[in-house]
Amino acid sequence: MSDDAKLLQVNRLVAGYGKKEILRGVSLDVRCGEIVAVIGHNGAGKSTLLKAIFGVLPLQSGEVWLGGKRVLNVRPIALLKSGVAYVPQGNRVFGDLTVRDNLEIGGTSIVDRVCDSDAVERVLDLFPLLRHRLNQRAGTLSGGERQMLALANAFIISPRLLLIDEPSLGLATALVEEVLKQICQVSSARRTGVLIVEQKIRKVIKVASRVLVIRNGEVSFDGPTAGLDEAQLQLAYL
Repeated sequence: MSDDAKLLQVNRLVAGYGKKEILRGVSLDVRCGEIVAVIGHNGAGKSTLLKAIFGVLPLQSGEVWLGGKRVLNVRPIALLKSGVAYVPQGNRVFGDLTVRDNLEIGGTSIVDRVCDSDAVERVLDLFPLLRHRLNQRAGTLSGGERQMLALANAFIISPRLLLIDEPSLGLATALVEEVLKQICQVSSARRTGVLIVEQKIRKVIKVASRVLVIRNGEVSFDGPTAGLDEAQLQLAYL
């Protein structure tokens, strides 16, 4: 697959919870090495979109294609094996385990259960602060440090596609910029496609090449960040 090929394609996706329909025919694509930001008001369906793509939430209708192959009702573990990593909201880490243990679990091969120590070192280079916390229980880390650890656990498998939900949640402004910088660095260096949901709109559009605005479960804008005008930005908040 060439670098400019569509890594992820979502066609007319409909999903929700029980009988409640949240997404109404959403279509999008992400190319290798591209960062696509998903923005919109609270309750628009942004997090639901990532859950549906990763198989956490079943599709009511529509299609998801990964690397040119159709994936339908595929379990998250199968997508993980295919190189898709999902970072949900909430800095989810194993709080009772040390930072080192969390990284070693993340760096364990799904196939042979052997920890990739080189991969651990690579993510520690990305997040040097974690190197000084290796023997500390993850549950005692600050919110920003737990977010770094959650991202490190996703980066460690060298995914071809990253699905990230609200990485700025609970972070100070300086840390938000650092986290987005690391996401941008990984995408650029490894040609990783990134689909990122973010409420800090003006910050995320600085690192994204394209933006998707979801309004009431439907796409109201899909295009280059340069094409997103002030009126559309304001609508994304409403």
